[in-house]
Amino acid sequence: MSNTAHLLRQSWQTKGWLACLLWPLTLVSRCWLLLNAQAYRWGWRRTIHLPVPVLVVGNVTVGGTGKTPIVMHLAKHFQSLGWQVGVIARGHGVDNRQVKEVRRNSSATEVGDEALLMKHHCKLPVFVGRQRALAAQALLKAYPGTQLIISDDGLQHRALHHDIALCVFDDRGLGNGWLLPAGPLREPWPRRVVRASSPAKSYLVHTGQVPFEDSYQAARQLAAQAVNGKGQTRTLESFQGQAVQALAAIAQPALFFQALQAQGLTLAATHALPDHAPLQHWTPSRPEELLCTEKDAVKLWPHVPQAWAVPLDCQLPEALLAQLLHDVQGLSSRYGQKTA
Repeated sequence: MSNTAHLLRQSWQTKGWLACLLWPLTLVSRCWLLLNAQAYRWGWRRTIHLPVPVLVVGNVTVGGTGKTPIVMHLAKHFQSLGWQVGVIARGHGVDNRQVKEVRRNSSATEVGDEALLMKHHCKLPVFVGRQRALAAQALLKAYPGTQLIISDDGLQHRALHHDIALCVFDDRGLGNGWLLPAGPLREPWPRRVVRASSPAKSYLVHTGQVPFEDSYQAARQLAAQAVNGKGQTRTLESFQGQAVQALAAIAQPALFFQALQAQGLTLAATHALPDHAPLQHWTPSRPEELLCTEKDAVKLWPHVPQAWAVPLDCQLPEALLAQLLHDVQGLSSRYGQKTA
């Protein structure tokens, strides 16, 4: 992350001089949000409704709050219950003007690192595209037996109707509570902007240690085993007592480094890179074993197969999972589907 970007993110946590200087520009953001909402309300823009339930995992703040691990957890949970699940995503940092199906041999430069990770991790249909509605329609056409679509991000994407929303927060909460660019908010909170497609149900989830309003906590911890690009596994505990290096190209790399240190690992070097950094030309210059996140591993393994990916296990409370199952079953019946 550049010094400018770091300074800007720091300013989003308080109403300091930089945030106050940028505050007038939030009026532009607010006007755009209102005009966009009114365009759907007046029929100038059209919202697409799908014949299957759509569950969106998103956030109202800029920066990683841990959405993708929650998407993968939900996808695998519903799969384990017998549901046919598909996932759609925007495909960050790639040419996403055309809808693409993510395949196991796809590259992160074609479909995006998070989408490729979900394909490898969950082994289900994943489609990416700037227009998520078109991506969802393409998924249903290719896999007509799909019973549930989960959208990775897209809470503000009004072109696709969603039935259920999980709004994810971390310990930063709302920051200073201001809209971009003076604050971290993509839209005002509480969500007062008129929506053409209001979700049937909305739930708050927090991924940190500080609860946000009446939210459910997503329990997250590093997995006990790491895996490399050669298919080999090794316990995380076995790295204790030796110096290792760690790489993270995520929104908050420090969290990954701190989690490794909390497991008793000694970090001789850390490589904190911008979120979604491509990595196709990155190679380790040090001799120590290299540990990275799963999202980075799908980009490193084609040319650095010895890199060890440390998965992040995510678990949602049973009460929330039961409520989501109840909601999806009800929606499926309404759409005329057979529930799993």
